[in-house]
This record gives sequence, C-alpha cells and structure tokens, in this order.
Amino acid sequence: MEDLCLPTPSTSAEEMVCVNLVQNPDTSLNRKKLKTSDQSELLEDKLHGILCCAVCLDLPKAAAYQCRNGHLMCSQCFNHLLADAHLRIIPGVCATCRSPISKDTCFRNLVVEKAISELPMRCSNCSMKFPRAQREAHDKQICPERQTICCYKRIGCPWSGPFKKKLEHEKRCAQPLKSGDEIKQAVGPNFPHRRPITPAIFQENDLCDYLSFEKIHYNDLKLVGPYQTDGYFIRFETFRFDAFGMQWEVRAYVNSNEADPTLSSERTLSYQLLLKESVERSIHMHYTIVNCPAGEMKIKPKVEDFTFSSKNPESHFALLPLVDSMECYRLLSGTIKFRLIMFWNDSREEVKT
Repeated sequence: MEDLCLPTPSTSAEEMVCVNLVQNPDTSLNRKKLKTSDQSELLEDKLHGILCCAVCLDLPKAAAYQCRNGHLMCSQCFNHLLADAHLRIIPGVCATCRSPISKDTCFRNLVVEKAISELPMRCSNCSMKFPRAQREAHDKQICPERQTICCYKRIGCPWSGPFKKKLEHEKRCAQPLKSGDEIKQAVGPNFPHRRPITPAIFQENDLCDYLSFEKIHYNDLKLVGPYQTDGYFIRFETFRFDAFGMQWEVRAYVNSNEADPTLSSERTLSYQLLLKESVERSIHMHYTIVNCPAGEMKIKPKVEDFTFSSKNPESHFALLPLVDSMECYRLLSGTIKFRLIMFWNDSREEVKT
C-alpha cells in the first residue's frame, strides 16, 4: 500500500501545511482566489468612497469637478449648486467646506475621471462585470439581455425580447412565410414600408414653408439676470434688439413663474417675445429659439406664433423645449445664449384701420 503521508503527532506546523497542500490542492487554490476577490472588492469599495461626489455620494458618470480644497462634485451636482446660487443671487459654495465655487474657480479632475472609468461595475441585467468606460458599448452591443426586435419587424413581426433569444426566434419566425396580403394587413396603412414620420424640427409646417416667408430675421442673444420681482419671481431678459425696423425683447421665467423655483427638483424655462414700441396695425409673427453658433444648448426647436399689436404687445409664455431638466440646470448655472429666428409674411396681413 502506498504511503498516504499522514501526519504524525511529531509533525511540525510547516510540514502540516505542506501535507494539506498536497492532499487538497484545489481547496487551497480556491481559498486564495476567494481571498484575492475579497481584497479586490474591499479596494473597490474604498475607492468608491474616495472618488464619489460629495453631494450625491455616487461616482460621477461624466465630468468630475473639484473645489479649491479638493472636494469632488459630479457635473450634475456642480451645475445644480451653481444654478440654485444663481437663482438666489448669492455666491455658490462647496457642499462640504463652504468655499466659493464657480466655473472660473473649479476645474475638472482628469485623474479622477480616468480612475473612475477603469473601476469595474456589474450589469444589472446579465451580471457581467466590466470597466465603467465600456458601459454604453456593453448596453448597446454586448449585453445578451439587451432588448432587441426581430429583423422582420419591417414586414410586421411584433416580436421583441432579449438579444440572446433573437436568433432562435428568427429561425422560426413565420412572418417571411406569409402571403403579400397578410404582410400588408400586418404592416397596416404604412405599406409599402416607409421611414417613420417624426415631428419636424419646426413642427406643424415644414421648414421650407417658413423659409418662403417674405421676411426672415435672426439675432444671437443672451439672457441677462436673474432679476427678482415682487413675490420672489425669478426673471431673465435680453437687451432690446432690432428686427424688421422695430424694437423687441425676450423675457424668460423659471418654472412658469413659480414663487421660489429653488424648492423644486425639476426646472423649466418659459420665454415670451415682447414688442417694445407702438404699431399702427397688428403683426402676426412666427418665431423660434435654436442654439447659437457659440452655444451648447441642447434643444428641440418649436415654432411659436403670436399676433402683436399696440394693445397686445406681449406674447404668450412658451416652454423652452430643452432635452431634459439637467440641461436647464446647466443653462441656469452659467450664461444663457441662443439664436432667435423670426418669420414674417408682411404681404399677407391686412392693414387695420
């Protein structure tokens, strides 16, 4: 019988370890892996606490700013603090050390941003672990649980589901085997297939319709403020500008004239166009706000129209169609620049006596 290398009472501690490694190599290896994994997760937790935003306590998803004392803020919280301070007409301060903050005194910390991009994260759908910098690519191209549609969607297949089941479905999809009449009925009135109709950038009418107007004018403007009115309403306005030989002005309010918009978590901007001189006839004007060449406003332009007169020189308030509330915070934290385009068909209007 072979010697099993069993330990004896006289065996030393070092010999006991050697015997254990020989008899249970897989167990010792697993313990080492578990220990390394635990240490890695502990290090990740520590880095999360060090690199997280001092306001929301989460890792910055994009830019990471720091105050003069080194406290970190994600871009959303940074803009939030500056916007609230701007609306209250007070200096912005760091949430941790109360030192002054502004876009001139706070800078992005590129080392922190690169470190965060390399920290691992786990997908909530497939539990796969990957660096944070690859999150967008994983969600759109790699994750087997990402939602997708059948390749025969254009001819009426209604299936949608996880990507890992797409190939199996397409192999047994009955849609390509149907007759032309069945496919036409499944697709509906859009047959033959056309690109989906999406709202035009200027809605209601085509852009070419507005370009055919007799008179078109645009101005690159800047909202000045905020100004505090009676009842703590926050107002922004532009300087007067000339268009079509008349004086105009743009005025904007936060959260539709809410008494104290700093108490709301969601922010919106509403604007109106004002005719600043007396006219002898009514003027039906179409106008819209778009991003100016030097600006970074993320907006989905929409054309407004209003009939101006000496008795009614101020238009209705129109919601500035920004992409989301975070974009409004970003605008309120700095200078709001935009381009106002005005369309006027003077020849189609009747002169009122």
